[in-house]
Amino acid sequence: MAGEIPNLQATARTGTGKGAARQARRDGKVPGVVYGGGAEPIAIEMPFNVLLKRLKQGRFLSTLFNLQVEGQEDVRVICRGVQRDVVKDLPTHIDFMRLRRTSKVKLFIPVAFENEDTSVGLKKGGTLTVVRNEIELLVTAGDIPDTLIVDLADKDIGETINLSDLTLPEGVKSVIDRDFVVASISSPSGISASSDEEEAGEEAEAAAE
Repeated sequence: MAGEIPNLQATARTGTGKGAARQARRDGKVPGVVYGGGAEPIAIEMPFNVLLKRLKQGRFLSTLFNLQVEGQEDVRVICRGVQRDVVKDLPTHIDFMRLRRTSKVKLFIPVAFENEDTSVGLKKGGTLTVVRNEIELLVTAGDIPDTLIVDLADKDIGETINLSDLTLPEGVKSVIDRDFVVASISSPSGISASSDEEEAGEEAEAAAE
């Protein structure tokens, strides 16, 4: 059930220190370091435009990456810090931490809905309202779920789907330590409007009596 881990390419930096870092930036690269995992730290650099695009996609600090550095084995990493220019707010340095397969990490896992075509409430004209399309979970790096499945087949109008209704993989738990709404099936607007009109009419008749 392990999810597909996105690749991230980098090259090893031959020099270290402020001089080498400045040279990397002049060459359109962002210097960085990879540490942890029981191995020696290595200095790396990434193309500025590639890193900036990744950062703009969001969730960069909570995404597990498969780091590929030429001449070395691929390694799973998570970003542990992005230094930015105080004026331009652009990345100037990046830190990655290696993870073992047994390491625990917080990641946002997407929620997927199935059996919408056979859902009791949706067949009646109800509307699926998604409150959370992803949930932050504490997972093991070697066994990351692709998605969290919500079965809508037996869900009727007015019902809500909470975190407690989802079956989480063994050893996985939510970062938020409380139950919360993931989605609900709302009444069609037409039915709601009709109900309101009927209630208003009944109240008017009662007042007239």
